[in-house]
Amino acid sequence: MFNARATHPTRRGILAAGGALGLGAVLAACGDEDANSGGAGKDTGSAKSGPWSFEDDRGTTVKLDEVPTRIVAFTGVAAALYDYGIEIEGVFGPTRTPDGKADVQAGDMDVSKLTIFGNKFDSFNVEQYAAFRPEVLLTTTFDDAGTLWYVPETSKDKIAKLAPSVAISVYDRQLPKPLQRMAELAESLGADMKATKVVEAKKKFEAAAERLRKAAKARPEIKVLAGSAAPDLFYVSGSNYSVDLEYFKALGVNIVEPPEEAKKATGGWFESLSWENADKYPADVIIMDDRASTIQPADITEGTWKALPAVKAGQVISRSPEPILSYDKCTPLLDNLAEAIENAKKVR
Repeated sequence: MFNARATHPTRRGILAAGGALGLGAVLAACGDEDANSGGAGKDTGSAKSGPWSFEDDRGTTVKLDEVPTRIVAFTGVAAALYDYGIEIEGVFGPTRTPDGKADVQAGDMDVSKLTIFGNKFDSFNVEQYAAFRPEVLLTTTFDDAGTLWYVPETSKDKIAKLAPSVAISVYDRQLPKPLQRMAELAESLGADMKATKVVEAKKKFEAAAERLRKAAKARPEIKVLAGSAAPDLFYVSGSNYSVDLEYFKALGVNIVEPPEEAKKATGGWFESLSWENADKYPADVIIMDDRASTIQPADITEGTWKALPAVKAGQVISRSPEPILSYDKCTPLLDNLAEAIENAKKVR
């Protein structure tokens, strides 16, 4: 079984998806360990039958006698596969908000119908998972060691013994690659990649990418800052490692880049600033972490935030550091940023 120990000790202490938050009290408060009651898993109705194999981004090949139907996946992965017609019953990771609504990472899934093995970081009900009789576990990885995202370090060995795992890498690569890999995984599970909805979704993504490229080229002076808010700190992400920011930069977007030394403590992902220093990097547009584990712009009360020129100008949009890896869900990320750049006033 693949050893998913991280090579960077700090990585388990960082919400690595795009360099947003330390995994402290903010993440711990995000959702509870609420898990739907559920016994053995039920078939998901895959369209394919016969032997199944898939080589993941760790170089690990999983082989099964039949296409798996009792699948457990990280919520964002399940949401991406849902967009391709693959419905997964068992999930782990941010799925429901405290008021019972769908978390942003759940996409279009009906969360009331899901068996949830853990709704927050480092929560995973192993006993319930075993009773589900999983055939395979699907998730992402945010480092070069293949660490399974949202699989707790303390119980990963027990979890690994119950079913093989597949990981799609979202580390240090541009968005189109993990999108392609997720589509390949969906196809292996029975998705019809020639379906009109799927074909049109990819075309729209490509059109949105071209729109963003043109917007960035036309307005190279517009500086974009990727931020995330916690009670005591404001985080500024660099484009290193993040699938979305690396792609935005490749398309020509002028991304704020904290110096490497400033990001050293977080393995190169982001710089942590006190709110008093939230104005360290001038920006015309701010894209803010949309995950439930972070404070959303409307709820930030810090005076330094409210005084930022981009905030005063209303030039703040959302960002998905852990994008749902389907063309359908990633297209708006490109279109929204393109629109923001097209319409932005230069305020710095």
